[in-house]
Amino acid sequence: MNERELCWMTAAELGERIARRDVSPVEVIDAYLARAERLNPHLNSFLTVLAEPARAAARHAEQELARGERRGPLHGVPVALKDIVSTRGVRTTMGSKIFADHVPTADATIVERFRTAGAIVVAKAHTHEFAYGPTSNNPHYGPCRNPWDRQRVPGGSSGGSAASVAAAMVPIAIGSDTGGSIRVPGALCGIIGLKATYGRVSRYGVFAVSWALDHIGPLTRTARDAALALGAIAGHDARDPWSSRAPVPDYAAALSGDVRGLRVGVLREHFDEPLDDEVRRVVAAAVQRLADLGAAVDEVSIPIAAYARPISNVIMGVDSVAVHRQLLRERAADYGADVRQRFPVPVALTGADYVRAQQARTRLIADVGAAHERFDVLVGPTAPIAAPPIGQATVVLGGQELPVPPTLASLTRLSNLTGFPTVSVACGYTAAGLPIGLQIAGRPLEEATVLRVADAYERATADERRRPPVDDLV
Repeated sequence: MNERELCWMTAAELGERIARRDVSPVEVIDAYLARAERLNPHLNSFLTVLAEPARAAARHAEQELARGERRGPLHGVPVALKDIVSTRGVRTTMGSKIFADHVPTADATIVERFRTAGAIVVAKAHTHEFAYGPTSNNPHYGPCRNPWDRQRVPGGSSGGSAASVAAAMVPIAIGSDTGGSIRVPGALCGIIGLKATYGRVSRYGVFAVSWALDHIGPLTRTARDAALALGAIAGHDARDPWSSRAPVPDYAAALSGDVRGLRVGVLREHFDEPLDDEVRRVVAAAVQRLADLGAAVDEVSIPIAAYARPISNVIMGVDSVAVHRQLLRERAADYGADVRQRFPVPVALTGADYVRAQQARTRLIADVGAAHERFDVLVGPTAPIAAPPIGQATVVLGGQELPVPPTLASLTRLSNLTGFPTVSVACGYTAAGLPIGLQIAGRPLEEATVLRVADAYERATADERRRPPVDDLV
C-alpha cells in the first residue's frame, strides 16, 4: 500500500486496518513520516517531528497487537499536538522565541491519554505565537500555509494542526480554542474542528491563554474521527480544577447518520454580522440541506450574542495579561509585534470592567441556554470569510473595511463564553475553491449531538468533498 493510499485513510479506517493486520503500525508511521518530510517544507505545519520516538512507539504497538493486546480504535494511529501541549523530553515552544528551547519534564494529560489509547505522537504542530492570534503567521517560525492555497493563512491559532490534517500529514491533531482557534482553522482548511464542552478535556500541561475561556479538542477530516479522538482524551482529571466529572459516553456510537426530528436553530445574529456573499450563500444552502435531511429548522434570535466579541475581549485580555505579566516584564522585546500589541488595552482595564464582562457573560449563558430549550443545536457560519492571503491586513465586507484578525474570529467567540460544545464542518467552497465552514453548537456535554449533525451532513455531501492540491508537491 503506498503513502497516498495510507495517509488519506481516516483514523477509523487506519485503526480497523491495523487491527485486522492488513497494515502494520510501523508501515503506517513510516508512510506519514515520509509524507511529512515531503510536505512540511511547503506548508510549515510541523515545528518538531518526532521521527525516532514515533518509530519506536510503532514497533511497540506492533508487538502488543501481535500478542492480541489491542488498546482500542486508535492503537497505532498517528496524532500531532499543537506546540503548546507539554511533551516530556520533547521541546514545546508555544510558538515563541522565549520558549524556543523549552523541554518539559512531564506530559500533558491529553498526551498520557493518547498513549494509553495506543495512539502515536508524530509531531508538534505550528501555532500562532502563544496561541494568541487567528492567522498562524508567526514571526519566529514563519507562516503556516493553507494546503488549499499556500499563499493563504490556515487560520489560527491551531493552524499547524489544521493544515497537517487537511494535507493528510496526520489523521488527528489536537488544538486549543479560546476564541475560535480550533473552529476557524477547521473552517479555513475544510476539515472538522471540535471545541468540546468547557472542562470536558483536561487542560493540564497545556499553556494557557485564558483560564476562563480555553478549551481543548481535535481537528480531523471526519466527524467519526473526532468522536474517536474525543473519546480517547475526555474525562475527569484531578490535576485540572475545572475538569468535568461527567461520565464519558461512546461518541462514535451516536453517529447514526440521521437528523430527522432534530431541532435546528439558525442564529440570526451571526447572519446579521458582516459576511462574505459566498459564505452567506454556501452556509444558507448547508442549512437547507439539514432541513432536506429531516431536521426541523427555524430561525432564532439571541440579541446579546451580538456582544460576544467585546465581552470576550475583556475576559480574554485580562486573563492573558495575568498569564504573561512576568514574561512581559522580563522579555517583552522577545514577543512578536502582533502579540505584544494586544496587551496595552487589557492592562488598562479595571477590576470593575472584568466583573461587568463576567456579569454580561452570565446573562449570555442564560439566554443561549434558553434558546437550547427550543433547539437541539444552533447553527451559522464558522468564519465570515474564507482564508485570506498571508499578510493581508483588512477585508471589505458589506461596504466596511475591517481588520482581518478580529474578523476571522467574530462568529466563534460566543461558544467560548458559554462553554458549550461546538463543531465546524466543511460545507462548501468559494468559486476559487477555498473551503467554508458550518458551525454547529449544542448543549453542555452534548458533543454526541453536534457530532451526529456533522456526521449526517458529511454523509449527505460525501460526493461533493474535495482534497487540497498537495499530493504531488515534492
